Amino acid sequence: MADDLLASGPGERADAAANRRRILAAAERLFAERGPLISMTDLATAAGVGRATLYRRYPDVTSVAVALLDVHEQRLQQQMLSGPPPLGPGAPPRRRLTAFYDSMIDLLEQHLPLALGAEQGATRFAAGAYGFWRTFVLSLIREVGWQDDALADALLAPLAPEVYRYQRHDRGRTVPEIKSALARLAHVLPA
Repeated sequence: MADDLLASGPGERADAAANRRRILAAAERLFAERGPLISMTDLATAAGVGRATLYRRYPDVTSVAVALLDVHEQRLQQQMLSGPPPLGPGAPPRRRLTAFYDSMIDLLEQHLPLALGAEQGATRFAAGAYGFWRTFVLSLIREVGWQDDALADALLAPLAPEVYRYQRHDRGRTVPEIKSALARLAHVLPA
């Protein structure tokens, strides 16, 4: 599990921190084994905590998935803000969009059960990460001189976890095939 999740928060009691670590470790294991269809009872049992302890911190399974996925997404966001080109600043918009697609596919490949648990249907748009991704893509669109806000959502649509699962597991597409298709989509932006 990510070390970021194991660190105690400011003012967090030792027992609360221990429970959080057990809950998140159990959740990561359950998501990897069973996918997004786990229950709070399953999670409490696997973590060795009472249901009240679990519900005190997390109201539902989605909130647990969001907490786990958030750490991975924050790392990617940091690379986009201050990492080297082409994902970080300094590359042309089309190259940055292609690098973003590649990084998102890597994230989905590694953490698909979490993404499916955290971003089901319309909850995807309420997540803070979606707003960050949208702002990033919109900035690339505007950098080429376009004022097309709807295009940002269209360019992000192929990154929905359900779409990725369908392509990888139902259609049998490989990671390189999906990345190649998205690189062609990035060519909507001028060079």
